[in-house]
Order: sequence, then C-alpha cells, then structure tokens
Amino acid sequence: MNGTETPRNLGERLLAYATRVVRLSEKLGPTFAQQHIAKQILRSGTSPMAHHAEAQSAESNADFIHKLKVALKELRETHRWLQLIQNVPLVEKPEALNSLIDETDQFERILNASITTVKSRPTK
Repeated sequence: MNGTETPRNLGERLLAYATRVVRLSEKLGPTFAQQHIAKQILRSGTSPMAHHAEAQSAESNADFIHKLKVALKELRETHRWLQLIQNVPLVEKPEALNSLIDETDQFERILNASITTVKSRPTK
C-alpha cells in the first residue's frame, strides 16, 4: 500500500491504524504528561497489528483466541488513551480524533465477533 489505497483486509487496516497512531504520538508535545501518553498510546495502539499477525499463525483455536484477546485488550487501552487526549485536550483539534476513536471501536467489535465465532465452532 502506498498510503492512498483503501486497506482491503483486517491486517492492512490494522497496519494503517498503527501508522495513524504513530503519527498521533509524534504530534503530542514535549511536556512530561504529553510524552508519557505518547509512549503509552504508541505501545497499545501499534500492538494490535502485531498480535493479529501472530493470530494468523496460531497453532490452535485456543492460541488464536488468546492472541486476539490480547489485541482486543490493547485496543481497549488505546481507546481510553484517545479519549484522554481528546478530553484534556492534548492536540490542537481534538475533534480530529473522532475517526480514530470510531475505528478503534470498529476493531473492538470485529475482534469480539471473531472470538465469539471461533469459540462457537465445535472442537475436533
């Protein structure tokens, strides 16, 4: 992807999301609080991409579910950091974070649905 294409699958969407989080973290200012939050959101906002990639190579349904649950946990944390950045506000245009917050919510729903689907499959 060159940055102008629409991501086609969840892996590509998570990569684009992580890219947006990296860019956001770089926009936060130099104060102690801003840098603390920048580091936190950088960790939590980029890890779902990696955990999803690990899930694609899961050794079992249980392993797959575990990796998606970790990604989901990180997305929930990122959601809270985004809300804090918006509420303080720590960026010039806090309303600009609405689309990132919405996308975080979409990912949470997708991963929850995936986990539920795999759990409902009969075991072999």
